[in-house]
Amino acid sequence: MIRLSLLLVASLAILATPAQTPAQTAPKYPALPSETPATVAVPANLADYTRRVVMIPMRDGVKLNTVILVPKSATASSQAPILLTRTPYSAAVLTTNAQSTHLGSSLYGYDNATDVIVDGGYIRVIQDVRGKYGSEGDYVMNRPFRGPLNSTPVDHSTDTYDTIDWLIKNIPESNGKVGILGISYDGFTTLAALVHPHPALKVAVPMNPMVDGWRGDDWFHNGAFRQQNIPYIYEQDGTRDNSAHWPTSTFDDYDMWMRATSAGNLGRERGVEQMGFWRKVLAHPAYDSFWQDQAVDQILAAQAAKQPLTVPTLLVHSEWDAEDVYGAMAVYKALKPFDKATGTADEKIFLAMGPWHHGGSIEDGRSLGAVKWPEDESLWFRTNVLAPFLAHYLKDEAPGKAPIAPVTSYESGADKWESLQSWPVVCTQAPNETPAAAACDTQPTRLYLRAGDAISFEPPAAGESEETSYDSDPARPVPFRARPIQAINYSSAAAWPDWLADDQREQSGRPDVAVFTSEVLTKPVTLAGEPIANLVASTSGTDSDWVVKLIDVFPEEVADQPKMGGYQFMIAADIFRGRYRKSLSNPEAIPANTPELYRFALPNVNHVFLPGHRIMVQVQSSWFPLYDRNPQTFVPSIFAAQPSDYKTATQQIFHSVTQPTFIELPLVTP
Repeated sequence: MIRLSLLLVASLAILATPAQTPAQTAPKYPALPSETPATVAVPANLADYTRRVVMIPMRDGVKLNTVILVPKSATASSQAPILLTRTPYSAAVLTTNAQSTHLGSSLYGYDNATDVIVDGGYIRVIQDVRGKYGSEGDYVMNRPFRGPLNSTPVDHSTDTYDTIDWLIKNIPESNGKVGILGISYDGFTTLAALVHPHPALKVAVPMNPMVDGWRGDDWFHNGAFRQQNIPYIYEQDGTRDNSAHWPTSTFDDYDMWMRATSAGNLGRERGVEQMGFWRKVLAHPAYDSFWQDQAVDQILAAQAAKQPLTVPTLLVHSEWDAEDVYGAMAVYKALKPFDKATGTADEKIFLAMGPWHHGGSIEDGRSLGAVKWPEDESLWFRTNVLAPFLAHYLKDEAPGKAPIAPVTSYESGADKWESLQSWPVVCTQAPNETPAAAACDTQPTRLYLRAGDAISFEPPAAGESEETSYDSDPARPVPFRARPIQAINYSSAAAWPDWLADDQREQSGRPDVAVFTSEVLTKPVTLAGEPIANLVASTSGTDSDWVVKLIDVFPEEVADQPKMGGYQFMIAADIFRGRYRKSLSNPEAIPANTPELYRFALPNVNHVFLPGHRIMVQVQSSWFPLYDRNPQTFVPSIFAAQPSDYKTATQQIFHSVTQPTFIELPLVTP
């Protein structure tokens, strides 16, 4: 109590003290000199490279932020080639993966085949595309080429031309030769360089490029919308520096998408309609001129029909690409018929197919999810294919025939690399494709769905059960991978890139997934090409999605890898939205309870089903939440579907003598 009283007296005394007058303020002392320099300069002799940041002017006056990294080995008297990448993902970030004095450490990360770049002594140039990060101008997602969708005088082709022109005139350490390479979006900008290319562009390596956003790359697959890419649209389109981040609300994305009902409704709830590209997606759910006029494979093919191919191009395809599994193969198919010099020193179009996820060719390649390979197949590719290909065109003074095969492809199952003269090894003819688009010797073989959940190379027999049924309930869609399903995450234990290699046993045990399995194989079954699904099916609804998955079922026990016993390894799979069965651009309702043919291509495969394994086919009507749910009631736009539109439907798959369902397999015969 005494102590409390003393404190009270002291407090009252403070309150009674008169306020200070200006004359009583504390004297002002001089500030201490700042220890922070106006700029920080790292001593040039510490690093094994020099870094320059420049703003390169384009023909319309817009300047693009460009980072130039010159290794110390490159000088005005000992010149080196340039390797260029144009990106919407920040040139500053991609060139400072580590704050290091070593070029390799600074580059090690996305879009940098670091060992090839450093060991090859290349000058590395990375540029922000217009409208992103340090570059001026306006940003447009996958900016269309000049034409119906772009009335301006500039596009990625002109920006690349102007950039290359500036680089060879302003980098004294350059030998005047430029190569361009990049992954995904940066693979798209790599392809853009081939539209009216600069004379100094000597080689291009588009890896997993975005090519056709509706047919089978980032935004749709055969009409089904890839709704888990909405956060990408939100962040990429929202701000110049991607600082507006997608707000998460649930640990399991499956729950978030179910509560939203439709992708369109979630967009409204989350403010995605602020983003210009999202409004374009909503306005163009079908394959209309908006998508057709942007299909890079068709743009390049139209150009190749008018003028010869001039730039040697290595298309890099990942066989388990969860983002752009369509693009590289579509460009190869479109351009290879125009490569009249195949097999000679003038050959221009090359293909590499590897056992990777999206962008996996520049990462550790010893495994794909739970599936292990004999060695680092990415390192093998970079050492034996990418490095010699670049060096041949960028360093050799008088290059002869390319040091790689026209096609270099990894054969999974047999687990070996093959050098091939062409692709596919086995011909298939996808919908809307002319037979002349792919010339090869072997024809496809039909693998039939049969009664009793079986599959066989023999067609159905009279008297067999003629259909298999399941109920598809939009309230319980089939998850595309085991839950919980998290937003696209490249670093978690269940990382997004590897999901196409996930074990499919969880799905095969569901009543709304039809499963057909072969007998145990007694001899190898080798596939090399594009499987084509020919699904005869009916629905009690008026619209439906169809997912077909081709799967390698491992033996029940695998001695050296116990966890792989019975593993269901997905080799190829895709989805088709039923309303587009007759026309990709003009959707139609499906007649209820009427068998219809759904014919569509699955991604290319180069795989051996080994003796002791089995072949499995799964068919289902949802793949959620990767793809938006089909309400199974025909509505003009599924983006605007209401809760009352989502109804359970009974699906029937026919496998009779007169209505067979089969997959045309690119079967390699001995």
